[in-house]
Amino acid sequence: MITADFLVIGGGIVGINVARELNKKYSKARVVLIEKENQCGEHASGRNSGVLHAGFYYTADSLKAKFTRLGNQLMTEYCLKKKLPLNRCGKLVVAKDAADLAQLDELLRRGAANGVPLEAVTEQEAMRIEPRVKTFARAIFSPTTSSVDPVRVTLAMKEDAVREGVEIKTGVCYLKKLKNGDIQTSTDTYSVRYVVNSAGLYADKIAVDFGFSEEYRILPFKGLYLYSEEPAGAIRTNIYPVPDLRNPFLGVHFTVTVDGHAKIGPTAIPAFWREQYSGFGRFKGGEFFEILKRQTGLFFLAGFDFRKLAAEEIQKCSRARIVSLAALLLRDVRSGDYQRWGRPGIRAQLVHIRTRRLEMDFVIQGDNKSLHILNAVSPGFTCAIPFSRYVCDRIDGFLNSPWGRDENINRREYGIYRTERDQRTAPVISQG
Repeated sequence: MITADFLVIGGGIVGINVARELNKKYSKARVVLIEKENQCGEHASGRNSGVLHAGFYYTADSLKAKFTRLGNQLMTEYCLKKKLPLNRCGKLVVAKDAADLAQLDELLRRGAANGVPLEAVTEQEAMRIEPRVKTFARAIFSPTTSSVDPVRVTLAMKEDAVREGVEIKTGVCYLKKLKNGDIQTSTDTYSVRYVVNSAGLYADKIAVDFGFSEEYRILPFKGLYLYSEEPAGAIRTNIYPVPDLRNPFLGVHFTVTVDGHAKIGPTAIPAFWREQYSGFGRFKGGEFFEILKRQTGLFFLAGFDFRKLAAEEIQKCSRARIVSLAALLLRDVRSGDYQRWGRPGIRAQLVHIRTRRLEMDFVIQGDNKSLHILNAVSPGFTCAIPFSRYVCDRIDGFLNSPWGRDENINRREYGIYRTERDQRTAPVISQG
């Protein structure tokens, strides 16, 4: 039996930062973090694009808007302080035709509302930033977008956590919550005051054990990037298309890596089990049938065009297809320069099983015994530091309220706080 004040499940960048914040906030507490892999950051945190987003895609009432701009600033400062690689290359958002100009204007409005520095540039000005860029009439330049090495950042934060007193135990897998409230893992039983679930692809499964995530399930999407063989500096800045703001994916784009090379992607291919990185690796039959059933339901009854999304994303498995989409953004894109696929990542995308919509914002649920981070997808890496502080503030609210509840919660609709705007379900904090 291991006793602790706080047990954090999941050693990604959010889990590590939550553990660090709890350790700072409760200086006399014992904080333990468990990670099922032999190293932290083996899933989304170490497999993402490495882009530090600026924060202009999101409506001002969202948690993503609240934390992305600050997260970008804090992560940039962290990399500079730690002397970690940082490529401050910026980003161009380009229009393919006149129909995209209204969406460019919407992005500028959101950027202004979120306090994000943006520059509206003409086609000629865009070409001075990146001579090979294609855009219709004008574009947006984001000077604060940059690139980092996500693995090095995650492991540096893990080292900080250990030095600060957080106990990190790798190779330890959560198994179940026992009837007496203890936590059974693959190695030990834990008796803890409070559990924080930051388990990414398995966050919903763990939350169900605690009476949460009743209306939510994770739907995995596989992301792949195709790497350029052009020399470093061949492309100067990240280049993105105007996104479809009705879904959480940003379309095929050029990402400049921390070492100055380029990659195109990502895909967002529906996966059939949670860790379907390649072939039948990590295959779980129960997950396969559960997720297939959910995808079938979305195919016919989704609150968005899942059929069109799935068809478009599956086509991107073709190297020729993804290169042709990238060529809409940049001149002189040669298929021969793009031969090597990178390491796949899996996006732990939350879906609301009643409305059959993909959740566009961060979602957390909790009470005075546990808190569950159900949706922390992109730009979760960028937001990790301020979002983790927010999570710890919510935990503090639960622990210090007379009823173990956050006093700001609206208890209508069975204790769930929710608003819906622009086809988007807002953040949730549920009381259980």
